[in-house]
Amino acid sequence: MGYTALYRKFRPQTFEEMVGQEHITRTLKNQIIANRVGHAYLFNGGRGTGKTSAAKILARAINCLNPKDGEPCNECEICKGALSGALTDIVEMDAASNNSVEDIRSIREEVNFLPTKAKYRVYIIDEVHMLSQGAFNALLKTLEEPPEHVKFILATTEPQKLPATILSRCQRFDFKRISNEDIIKRLEIVSKESNIEITKQALNIIASLSEGAMRDALSILERCVQDGENNIDENKIKELVGIPKITYIHGITEAIIEYNIDKAMETITKVLEEGKDLNNLLWEIIKYVKDILMVKTNQKLDIYNEQDFQNLKELSEKVTKERAIKLIYELSKLENDMKTSTQRLIVFQAGIIKLCSNEVETVSQMQNTNTDGTSGNSDIYARLDKIENYLRTLGRTTRTVTTERRTSKDETEKTKTINTDAIAGIGRNSKPAQYWKEIVNNFKKNGKIMLYTNLLNTEAVEINDMTIGIEFPKGLTPFGKTVLEKAENMKEISNQVSIACGKEMNIKYIDTKPQQETQLTEEQEISNFASGFDIPFDVIE
Repeated sequence: MGYTALYRKFRPQTFEEMVGQEHITRTLKNQIIANRVGHAYLFNGGRGTGKTSAAKILARAINCLNPKDGEPCNECEICKGALSGALTDIVEMDAASNNSVEDIRSIREEVNFLPTKAKYRVYIIDEVHMLSQGAFNALLKTLEEPPEHVKFILATTEPQKLPATILSRCQRFDFKRISNEDIIKRLEIVSKESNIEITKQALNIIASLSEGAMRDALSILERCVQDGENNIDENKIKELVGIPKITYIHGITEAIIEYNIDKAMETITKVLEEGKDLNNLLWEIIKYVKDILMVKTNQKLDIYNEQDFQNLKELSEKVTKERAIKLIYELSKLENDMKTSTQRLIVFQAGIIKLCSNEVETVSQMQNTNTDGTSGNSDIYARLDKIENYLRTLGRTTRTVTTERRTSKDETEKTKTINTDAIAGIGRNSKPAQYWKEIVNNFKKNGKIMLYTNLLNTEAVEINDMTIGIEFPKGLTPFGKTVLEKAENMKEISNQVSIACGKEMNIKYIDTKPQQETQLTEEQEISNFASGFDIPFDVIE
C-alpha cells in the first residue's frame, strides 16, 4: 500500500473528530437527527479549516444505513463504499478544473436519475467560486429546485465571488479559523499515534505557523519527520521552514531599538550566510516587535521559552509603545517596498539602517542645544546629512512654481499696491502675516530645518481667496528655490497654510528683491547655508 500524507491519513471521519468547528457540527447533527436536511449547503472558510471533510461526513451521514446521533457509522456498505471512493452516488468535483457550462450541464442531466445504492445523490463542488458565469447560470435552476433525491454541498474560500442568486439558495456555514490550542491538541494525538516525539515549544511554533489551518499544521509536522528522525524540537522546525534563529531576530530588533547600525548589519550578514530568506527574516522581525508590544500591554505569550521571554521583556522596557507601533508600520512599509524592487537586499539593508538611525532624537537635541547656546558633534553630523541629501536633488526636474521678480523700485511699489488692492485692504499686518511666523517656527520644532532656514524672514500675503503669496525680501536664491519647489516641501507648506486658513489654499513664491548683476554660484550658496549653521564647508574640485 502506498504512502498516505498525514493530513489525509488523519482526516476526520465523524463530526466528533472535527477540530474547532463545534458550532457547525452541532447544527448539522441536529438536522440529520430531525430529518431536516437541506437541499443545498455552502461551506465557507479559510484553507485547511475542515470544509471538505465536513462535506464528506455529511454526505455519508445522510446516506448511512445505521446513523448514530447524526454521525455516520462508517461500517455499513454505504459508508465503506463512500470511504473507498467506490460509491458513485457521492460525486466530488473540483470547480477549479471543471468550471465550464458543459460540466454543469452533465450534472443537470445526471440529477434526473435515481441513486444506484444510496438514498441521496450528493454533489460536493469544491472551490465553487471558480465556476464561470455561464456555469453559475446553468446551475441556478437545478440548485433552486433539485429532485428530492439530490443534495448539493458547495465549498469555497471566497464567497464574495459567488452570485447573490446562488448564495440565497444555500444554507451558509462559516468555518472559523482554528485556535492554536485546538491545533496543538490535535497534533499531540497525531504525534502519539505516529510515534513522533515532539516538544511543547515545537508544537507552539507549528500552531503559530499554520495560521489557523489544521491541514497546514499536519503538513509541517509531516515535513519534520521526512528525514527519518521522529524527534522534533523548535530548532528543527525553524531550520526546515527557513525561520532564522530567535537569537538573530532578537539581535536585529535590539540593534534597531538601541540605534546600533553595526550590530544590526553584522547579525543580518550571519542570517544571510545561513541561506535564510529575506522575506521570512523581515516577517519574523515584525512579529517579534508585535510581541514586544504585547508584552508591554501585559498579554500572555506561550510560544517563547522562559529565557526568550525574559529577553523579550527586557527589550519591551527599552522602547515605548509609540515607537513599537511606529516600527511595525515602518517594517511593513519596508516589506511592501521589497516586493516591488529588483534589489531586495539593498532595499532591506537600507531600510534597517534607516530604522537604526537616531535622526529624530538628534534633531531634538539640536533644538535644545540652540536654546542653551551650546553645540555638539551630533548637531554638525545631522546638518551635514541634510545638506548632502539636498545636494543630490540639485539638477533634478521639480514641480514648476510661478516666481515673480521685481527689477526696479517702481515696479516693486506697483506690485505691492496691486497685492493690497487684491485683498481688499488686508496688508502686512493681516491674518496671513500673523500665522505665517508660527508656521515657520513649527518647521524648526518639527525638525524640518531646511524649510525653516529658507523661509526665515519671509512674509505671507493674501493674493486672493485661493492663493497665499510667500514674499522673500532678501531674494529667493536658486538653491533655496530648488529646496522649496520640491514636491514634498510644496505639499507640506500648502497643508500648513490650508490648516491655518481653514480651507484649501495654493502657494506662490514671490521674489521681492531686485535682480542683482552678479548671482551666487551653487557652491557659494551651500557655503553660505553651512556658515549660517557654523558648519565647516570646503568645495573640492
